[in-house]
Amino acid sequence: MLGPGLSWLIGTVLVTVFFAIGAWQRRWIADDGLIVLRTIRNLLAGNGPVFNAGERVEANTSTAWTYLLWFFSWVTGAGSDANGTGDGHLEYVALWVALVLSVAAIPIAMYGTARLYGDRWLSARGRAAAGVTLLLPLGSIVYISLPPARDFATSGLENGLVIFWIACLWCLFLAWSRRDPERTDWRARTAFLGLSFVAGLAPLIRPEITVLGGLVLLVLFCAPIGWKLRVSMVVVAAVVPVGYQIFRMGYYAILVPNPAIAKDASGSKWGQGFTYLDNLFSPYILLLPVILAILVGVVLAVTGPRRSSHDPEQIDPHDHIADDIPDILEPVDSSPRRFAARWIDFQARLQQPSTVVITILVAGVLLTLYWLRQGGDFMHGRVLLAPLFILLLPVMVVPATIPATARTAVSRWRLAAAAFIILCVGGTVWWGAAVSQKVLSQAPMDISRNGIVDERRFYVANMAIENPVTAKDYLEYPRMRAMVEKINELHGTGGIILPSGNYDEWYVARLRGGLPAGQKDKTTVYFLNLGMTGMNAPLDVRVVDQMGLAYPLAAHTERLKDGRIGHDKNLPTAWVIAESGGVSGGPGLPAYVESIDVREANVALTCPATQARFSSYKGVWSFARFRHNLRQSFEFNSYRISRTPEYEILRCGLKPVTDRPQ
Repeated sequence: MLGPGLSWLIGTVLVTVFFAIGAWQRRWIADDGLIVLRTIRNLLAGNGPVFNAGERVEANTSTAWTYLLWFFSWVTGAGSDANGTGDGHLEYVALWVALVLSVAAIPIAMYGTARLYGDRWLSARGRAAAGVTLLLPLGSIVYISLPPARDFATSGLENGLVIFWIACLWCLFLAWSRRDPERTDWRARTAFLGLSFVAGLAPLIRPEITVLGGLVLLVLFCAPIGWKLRVSMVVVAAVVPVGYQIFRMGYYAILVPNPAIAKDASGSKWGQGFTYLDNLFSPYILLLPVILAILVGVVLAVTGPRRSSHDPEQIDPHDHIADDIPDILEPVDSSPRRFAARWIDFQARLQQPSTVVITILVAGVLLTLYWLRQGGDFMHGRVLLAPLFILLLPVMVVPATIPATARTAVSRWRLAAAAFIILCVGGTVWWGAAVSQKVLSQAPMDISRNGIVDERRFYVANMAIENPVTAKDYLEYPRMRAMVEKINELHGTGGIILPSGNYDEWYVARLRGGLPAGQKDKTTVYFLNLGMTGMNAPLDVRVVDQMGLAYPLAAHTERLKDGRIGHDKNLPTAWVIAESGGVSGGPGLPAYVESIDVREANVALTCPATQARFSSYKGVWSFARFRHNLRQSFEFNSYRISRTPEYEILRCGLKPVTDRPQ
């Protein structure tokens, strides 16, 4: 007979298989997904965790994703030709790791939600009613039906790792809530510390996901666990992220990954954020299944069994919980006693599934608000997938109990609730089938006025390749083949390669004489699409971008007020010519660049604070440099310059160039 276990298994297998098939059909590696692979090539080549050899810049937002891909690349030998431009092996490592993590996240999340309802809920509603209880997929269907969810199941970006980590944390957090609070054996303590360790990894998964990990750790810290275990929890949770943060400050000389500075994560664009939210909800009528999921959640909350709370008066003063209340047994006045009693009661209520659900929902709401404040992203749906996944966790699967009889009022109420849940699941399946292949109404090669684009569709249309995976596939993108040819032309002489309006031609700014040995024949490519450029260029070619993802000079400029979201920094060409050692005039300077701008940029670069920032990531790394970077990382994190060389000279108090035309 079909029961909760079998129904869960069938639903989970179907949802997972459909998601895996859909993700594979839409497999690809995004241009941004190629960025991390350049860092891995440098790691495997012995240049360190950098994007350009000799420049300590953290160009990847997810630290865990970088080192996870590095590990599998090293194990499989995919990066054995790391010094070259690659043969596609690294791209397939990224593809498969992302795909496996994304697909695995779905059954893990569904298993955790099945445990949320647990034997107590199922027995109270199923076996006691002599009927049958089904565990049906709901939230999982909502997630896998969204085309962006399947797009970013591969893509080379860290989305798969993020939802996999969320699903694992969900399961571990629920397991803790169902564990007997009186258990103090080594297995219970090990499981508790394991949960703390996983939650503590949050800032390395993605910086903003620390909201979820931090809330989970706060709940664990406040639980009645005794101070010894509490201290152990803090140490276990902090050892990896704090250790890496110290390394980041000493090695990269900033507090956050460089893309966070390039995109100015401290800014706010609420209007653009709601536009981004609408860009995800409107095309797929996503509000419909969200409302159905909320209604089902309300029905389950109302009809679910109640758990008796711990009575503070029943606590044994010799129990470990008494470690947190040494004053309650002493003669004190009524006010502190009432506070202590309430605190004990609060602690006793923490270790239960309802606390887990509330914590998860609060984290999902906060993350959604964070991205609305940030203005979302330029990739359709991408950054809202994790908050949506979190908010759907409590209803990934839902129980529907069909009573054996409808003779009593209670059984009729249960039958009505089950019928409503089944109808909502059916409606969600119908919705998923209707929208699963839907695309945005705009032309695939157009970037809308709001700056948001269906990233996968954009590149597929531009390159006429259904599944672009390797860097070689991206040679079909405008300018890429011409760039490779230009790099080969400049081998041995060096120069600064700049994009032109002609897709088959690049400009070159020549290097000036008298440069240091390591710079006199250096080739630099200056282009927006950092991933495809970096992966199609040898490691001895420097690749930098106008936005500053891998270029601190651009990252430290002020954010453009009305710039395209995710691209709202744009360093003028004169800066990179001056900083890379290019000529400031004559036939070696492209005609569209004004000589005065390059000369002013050369002066602006002499600003002491800017020179100190250059030294922090270009200077020889030593213990003295590490110590110096630790101290200055706070200052560098907030350091900003004007993007106009003339204004930067004034800001820094330097001597202006006197021959600027008036």
